[in-house]
Amino acid sequence: MQKLILAFLIFALVACNDKPSSKILSASSGALNNLTVVMPNTMWEGPVGESIREKLAGPINGLPQVEPMFAINQMPDEAFSGFMRKQRTFLKIEQADTAALEIIKDEYARPQTGILVKGPTEEAIINLIKQDSAQIVNTIKETEFTEKVRRISLSLKEDKPLTEAFGITMKFPTAYRYAKEDEDFFWIRKDIPNGDMNITVYEVPYNLIDRDSNTIGSLIKMRDSIGGDNITVSEGMRFITEAAFAPYLSETTIAGKPAYQMNGIWEVKGRYMAGPFVNFTVDDKENDRYLVLEGFVFKPSANKRDNLFELESILRSVNFVDKK
Repeated sequence: MQKLILAFLIFALVACNDKPSSKILSASSGALNNLTVVMPNTMWEGPVGESIREKLAGPINGLPQVEPMFAINQMPDEAFSGFMRKQRTFLKIEQADTAALEIIKDEYARPQTGILVKGPTEEAIINLIKQDSAQIVNTIKETEFTEKVRRISLSLKEDKPLTEAFGITMKFPTAYRYAKEDEDFFWIRKDIPNGDMNITVYEVPYNLIDRDSNTIGSLIKMRDSIGGDNITVSEGMRFITEAAFAPYLSETTIAGKPAYQMNGIWEVKGRYMAGPFVNFTVDDKENDRYLVLEGFVFKPSANKRDNLFELESILRSVNFVDKK
């Protein structure tokens, strides 16, 4: 019997040695929208650091207050060890013979996204940061959206009403409530200290949006008409897009479908109420419609970046399914 046991143990050890080695990684950590930047202190205080702050810590478009895109924690390479290597996102600057940008996944923890920017000179590194800043920002944002949805998924609100009405699923926490469930317009809300967070979902005919030089005007007209008719405010007042500044318009995808993204300010005409919004108008050509997803925040005299980030994460979690 002892010989059989010994033979089995030897076989097991040999079998294990034949398998490719894999790292056992602990869970990553860090607050959302915080970025660790690893580079020498002297470089951080010079032009390279300035280019990073300009591209990654600049103000977010569409917020009424100046708030940075990411909160940055810089440290030299010798400090980037032990627990500090468990940060969910990091940007590392390295000197190398040739300029290159490299994205690495789960190097020291899981999930983790690292971005390496390499170059032979500071000028080459600065040029790479400026050239690829959009890719760097989008890579970090995608990591943070994924993490936020993971946290949201720990306590989900039932989304069957959205599936039945619009043929979609959406992940949002139980802290939200259905404030309005009409056949063609949903309003979902969450109370927060001194304010609230809001989501609206509706659909419009495919021919309603002009796909030309007046696209943004068409989108504003749509949201002011439908949002104004359905968002309840005091008599004689109306929920509209803030008139003084046009929203920022960009193109993105939601569940693989092309979408317009607007970031701007809403206001209640006739009353001193305003706040930021993010609006996705999703091209659902297969169903001859645009699906409109919007999140907006009311939180006077307070920072709103993280609130709007939560709403955008929820809207980006949408998937299209058959109506039940």
